[in-house]
Amino acid sequence: MTITSDATRADGKTGRSYLLISGDSHVNEPADLWTTRMPKKFGDRIPHVERTDQGDGWIFDGVEGLLPFGLNCCAGQEPQLRQAWVRYEDVRPGGWDPAARIKEIDKAGVDAEVLYPTPRFSHALFAQKDPDLHLAMVQAYNDWLGEYADYDLERFRALPILPNRGPEMAVAEIERVGGRKSTGGFCMGAFPSGTLVPKPEDDPVFAALAERNLSVNIHVSLAINMPGTVNTNVLPAGTGSARFVGASDPLTHMIFSGLFDRIPDLNVVFGEVDCGWVPYYKEQIDDGFLRYRFRYDLPRLPSEYVERHAHFTYVTDRYGIDNRYRIGVERIIWSSDYPHGNSNYPDAWPAVLASLSGVPADERHMICAGNAMRLYGFGR
Repeated sequence: MTITSDATRADGKTGRSYLLISGDSHVNEPADLWTTRMPKKFGDRIPHVERTDQGDGWIFDGVEGLLPFGLNCCAGQEPQLRQAWVRYEDVRPGGWDPAARIKEIDKAGVDAEVLYPTPRFSHALFAQKDPDLHLAMVQAYNDWLGEYADYDLERFRALPILPNRGPEMAVAEIERVGGRKSTGGFCMGAFPSGTLVPKPEDDPVFAALAERNLSVNIHVSLAINMPGTVNTNVLPAGTGSARFVGASDPLTHMIFSGLFDRIPDLNVVFGEVDCGWVPYYKEQIDDGFLRYRFRYDLPRLPSEYVERHAHFTYVTDRYGIDNRYRIGVERIIWSSDYPHGNSNYPDAWPAVLASLSGVPADERHMICAGNAMRLYGFGR
């Protein structure tokens, strides 16, 4: 599906004022995204949708069974009505239609969104070991997402996926799509070498991002294994009680690898991990560093790297807001998670105002819009 619009200004600038920007929203990939954009040589390995009696499900190479998407488009539904298996024609179309999306977020009072992929679908791309198939899937998605965001640059920023089958491939994709006006940063599912730990040879990738003032964005956690079709977590599904644990490991590795010393202008955003845990994390990582500092060659305390480079998005985190000075007001970004079930859609503002009760207006603006404007270029 090709997306076009006559509404985008040629210079990409806007006179819009922003009150509420979601730093973590999602698309629902259209059923023909990959089948219409990937080379036919990949045949049945091209991601595609199959219709079953249960509903529509996705086939990804390397994933056993079909992946449903109903819980990724159920925002605003009564809890008892939410189900994994749905048909495309039975859900709101804003996941793949930007014109419809604008009407949907207008209803919630959201001015703009930063767009991530559907998590398990993107995990199937991140974990694909065949470099040719991996790149073809990533580029097809990135082109579609760029067109989606281009529909209205006042309202959307795309986070194209960063390939992870080698630094050269990742740099080439940054050069290919990083200069697009729709690109606000890159979504990283694994470090460029395909690992959970950064390697020195990954530095050119992060340097290329920093040179373009593009952030690296990690949604919840890194993923180098294929997603399962059944939730096998021991924790109750949907509680969100442990999402933050996926952020601490990559952040710690980035700090102690010296990445931020070598690439001092790099910004990293951790999406949907909340922020109330950050003061404890900074306290403990500093304490451990000082107890064993002879092992490490860091010119600063670990917490200083967090304060200089890391940002965190939250949906609901009153504890984090109450402790915002220990986190850094300029490090906190509100997000709607729309159209996922964690979203407060269609009533975004009541929850926002309740959580920010007593917060000074300038700080409230930074959390609700200003930090996202700075990172992703809204209003330029």
